[in-house]
Amino acid sequence: MQAEYRHRREQFMSKIGNGTAIVSSAPMAVMHNDVEYVYRQDSDFYYLTGFNEPNAVIVLAPHHDEHKFILFVQPKEREKEIWTGYRVGVDAAKAEYGADEAYLISELDEKLPQYLEKGDKIYYHMGRDEQLNNKVIKHWQRLLRSYGKRGTGPIAIEDPFLTLHPLRMIKSPAELDLMREAARIAAIAHNHARKFAKPGVKEYEIEAEIEYIFRKHGAMGVAYPSIVATGSNACVLHYIENNSELKDGDLLLIDAGCSVGYYNSDVTRTFPVNGKFTTEQKIIYELVLDAQMASIEQVKPGTTWKDFHHTSVQIITEGLVNLELLTGDVDTLIEEGKYKNFYMHGTGHWLGLDVHDAGIYMHGAETWYQFQPGNIITVEPGIYISPDIEAAEGQPSIDDCWRGIGVRIEDDVLVTATGNEVLTAAVPKFVEDIEF
Repeated sequence: MQAEYRHRREQFMSKIGNGTAIVSSAPMAVMHNDVEYVYRQDSDFYYLTGFNEPNAVIVLAPHHDEHKFILFVQPKEREKEIWTGYRVGVDAAKAEYGADEAYLISELDEKLPQYLEKGDKIYYHMGRDEQLNNKVIKHWQRLLRSYGKRGTGPIAIEDPFLTLHPLRMIKSPAELDLMREAARIAAIAHNHARKFAKPGVKEYEIEAEIEYIFRKHGAMGVAYPSIVATGSNACVLHYIENNSELKDGDLLLIDAGCSVGYYNSDVTRTFPVNGKFTTEQKIIYELVLDAQMASIEQVKPGTTWKDFHHTSVQIITEGLVNLELLTGDVDTLIEEGKYKNFYMHGTGHWLGLDVHDAGIYMHGAETWYQFQPGNIITVEPGIYISPDIEAAEGQPSIDDCWRGIGVRIEDDVLVTATGNEVLTAAVPKFVEDIEF
C-alpha cells in the first residue's frame, strides 16, 4: 500500500511544482471530560500518507534536493504508550511510511524554514490549529521580507485543497477495492436488517444488528450515525434518535453505511415493516424508485450532477402533479421550487474517504463538472410527506392518506468508461423483491 501513497504524493507534488505543501493531522476529539473518541485521521493527511496518529505534520517539498517527503511525528515515549498505545516514532516513520526525512513534532518550528525558503508558494489550509497557522504565517512573512535580497522564497499562500481534492475525486484501483468491500458489507447488513425488522422491534435493535454486521465482517465501524426511521420518523432527513417501536403498517427507512480502511459506503432502503406496502406507500415508493433508476442512467462520462438531479426533480414533480399533491405546470413548479415541500435535498454527493467526499460540483457559476471514470457519487432521491406538512402557497391541501410517508432510496454509483456500476446493487429495491 505504500506504493499507492507514494504515487499519490508524486501526483500532488507534480501539481504544486516549485511549491511547498504543509498538511496537519486531525486533533483528538473529546467525548467527555478526559475521555476521547476513537481517533479518526484527517482525510487529506491519510490520503497522502496512510499515517494514523495525531500530532503529526507532513511537508512535501518537490524542489528540495534530498527531502521531498518530510514527516513530523510524536516521540516514542514508553510511559504514554502504556496508556494510549504504541507510536510509530521517527525511525519507523522513515522505514515504514517512506519519509525521506522524519523529525519530532517539537522540531517543526526549527526545521520548517529549510523546506520553505526555495519554494515559490506555500500550500497550506488555514484551519483549526491556530498555533500551526501562526507558525506558517511567521515563517512566510520572514521569508517574504528577505525576498528582495535573495530573489527566492514563497510569495503566496494557497489552500492545497484546490489542487489535492481533484485527485481524490478519481478513485484508483486500490481505492475501488476498499469501496467495493464497504458496499459489500453494507449490503449484508441491510439485507439482514430487512429480515430482522417486524412489528414490535425497536429502531435501536435494528441499529445494533446493522452495526454488529459491519464489525463482524471487518469494517472499522459506521460511516456516519445510522438512521433507522420508522413511520413518520422517515420524514426527518437526519433522524438518529432510533428509539421508536416499529408498528404494523409502517414503512421503515434505513440509511446506513460502513467504513473500510477509511473508505465509506452510503446506502438507503425503505420497505414495509409487515412485508406489504399500502396502496399509498407503494405509489410513493415506486415514484421515488422510477426517479432513482432514471437518474442512475444519467451517471456516465460527460454528464453532470445537475443532469441527474434534474431528472429526479422532473420525475418526482410530474408524479406529484399526477397524484394531485401539486397542481400547475411542471416546469413552473420546478422553477418556483414548489416540489421542495416534498423533496428538499439534492439527489446525491461524492463518496470516498469522506461520506460527503472532497470535490467540486461546479467550475464557477455556470459550468458544471463533467463526470469522469473513477468518480463515485450517491444517487438518492426521496419524497417526505410529514404528518404536519402544510401545502405550499397556491397548492392543494394534502389528504391524510399521504401524511407520514417518507421514502428514500440510495445507491453508490461508480462512473466507468462506458457508463456506470452500481456498487450497492446487492441490496434489493424492487417491490417484488422486498414484499413478502
